[in-house]
Amino acid sequence: MLAGLLAALGAGMLWGLVFVVPLMLGEYPGIVLAFGRYIAFGVLAVALAWMDRAALARLSRADWIEAGKLALVGNLLYYATLASAIQLAGAPVPTLMIGTLPVVIAICANLTERRAGNAADVVAWRRLALPLVVILAGLVVVQFDSAAHATDAGGQEGARGGLRYVAGLLLAAVAVASWTWYPIRNARWLRARGAGLARPWATAQGLVTLPLALAAAAGFALWEGATASAAAFEWPFGPRPLAFVGLMLLTGLAASWLGTLLWNRASHLLPPAFAGQLIVFETLAALLYAFLWYGRWPGLGEAVGIVLLVAGVLLGVRVFRPAATGS
Repeated sequence: MLAGLLAALGAGMLWGLVFVVPLMLGEYPGIVLAFGRYIAFGVLAVALAWMDRAALARLSRADWIEAGKLALVGNLLYYATLASAIQLAGAPVPTLMIGTLPVVIAICANLTERRAGNAADVVAWRRLALPLVVILAGLVVVQFDSAAHATDAGGQEGARGGLRYVAGLLLAAVAVASWTWYPIRNARWLRARGAGLARPWATAQGLVTLPLALAAAAGFALWEGATASAAAFEWPFGPRPLAFVGLMLLTGLAASWLGTLLWNRASHLLPPAFAGQLIVFETLAALLYAFLWYGRWPGLGEAVGIVLLVAGVLLGVRVFRPAATGS
């Protein structure tokens, strides 16, 4: 339990970085940040693959296909739709929708494990209700309070209506669906294979992400060239090449590879429904980094929401302790 909690905490702290990078690179389109992050992840995975060459060689063709599905949905589709949603609809509402992931994943994971007959990883809904309600309440309080101060990466208020706003909400819904599916599917693969594959599996996902990200970036660049848009991105590195490359390498190594490694470890050690709740650590980390970036303390509503989030996680520990320890 403790090792799983620490791994999930580490993953959340690293994943929180991806929410502050768009603030640091406000002039870069969100979809370009997704390409950059996952190309860097793939390049780093190629360099790191030597450490896990024996484990990678034992992966079957079906395993590599599974890694490709996870990379496409949990990496590229999730971050591209999230970043684009924030640009189209502004930050508050898409961020609120993404913030419900701990609750959505816990509910879906409990349903999945129940249908699969994995009684050891299933808890009664009445026991799960309290931590989920507390976490959801914390997320709502934090996000609505933050929304009063929220601006997009360029410092402008987000879109308030119209087709762009609706499109942003639809993309945020796709992002929620993508990262609901990813941890449940990923945990199922890891738990079926046994211990010791957290790092190789993270590297394998990076290896298959690289060609997918390169192909998507090339396609987007060709499309921009064909449309000859005045606002077209300055390929390949944009207006601030050093900052862009440095931050993409940082997110590729820390948020993507190391974060995935730690999350794989947590997924193997903890019941899926409980692990899903621990994505709340990503929200807490994102808030911490945002407060540091803006140079301010949390408001009263934000502080109350953070306390509720932590309380919900602690309640979840109590609910899932028997399943995690086998007692």
